Amino acid sequence: MAKKHNIPVETIKRTITYIRYLEREKQKGVKIISSRDITSLLNIPPAQFRKDLSFFGEFGKRGVGYNVDILIETLKQLLGLDRKVKAIVVGAGRLGTALVQYPGFLEINVEIIGAFDNDSKKIGQSIKGIDIYDIKNIKKFIIKNNVKIALLCVPSDSAQIVANILIEAGIKSILNFAPVVLILPEGINIANVDMASEIGSIIYRMKETVQ
Repeated sequence: MAKKHNIPVETIKRTITYIRYLEREKQKGVKIISSRDITSLLNIPPAQFRKDLSFFGEFGKRGVGYNVDILIETLKQLLGLDRKVKAIVVGAGRLGTALVQYPGFLEINVEIIGAFDNDSKKIGQSIKGIDIYDIKNIKKFIIKNNVKIALLCVPSDSAQIVANILIEAGIKSILNFAPVVLILPEGINIANVDMASEIGSIIYRMKETVQ
C-alpha cells in the first residue's frame, strides 16, 4: 500500500473525522462497515470518501466493506497518529485553559504535558492536573521533554517573540491562535486559527443567503 505525496489538507482533516467516527462504531461492536454507512452520517458523498482514501492506497473490497479495526489502525499509521506526541500550551488564559482541557487531543494521541504563562498568579497552579510553568523556563522544559508541538495562545504583540523562542528550543509545529502572521523559518509547520475571521466568514455567507 503506497502512500501518495502532497495529500490535500482538507483530505487529512476529513480523514481524522473518519477515524473519530470509526472509533465510535468500534465501541458499538461494529466489525465491518461500508463507505455508505460512514458517509451517510457524516454528510459526505461516498465518492468523496473513496477519493480521500485513494490518497493513502487501496482499502477493502468492493461490495464487502471495510474492516473497522484494520481501517482505523492503518489510517492512524499513515497520518502518524499511532504514536503519542507531546505538546504544550503557551498562554494560560481562558483559551489556553480550555485547550488544556480539550478531550479531543487524546483521540489523536496528542498529550498536553504542560502550560506556560508569565502571570505570577497562574504560575504554580494547575489545570485538570496539568501544571502551569513560568514561561522563562520554557526552553529547558521543551528540550528535557522532547516536545514537538506548541499551541500558541499569547497576545499578538508577543506572539512572534514567543514563537522564535519555541523554535530555538526545538518545536517543529505551532498551532497559532494569535491574530497575527508569524514569520518562521523553513521546515516549521504552522497552522493559524483565527476564530474572528471564521465567524466573520459565516456572517458574510449568512448575509448572502438572506439577500
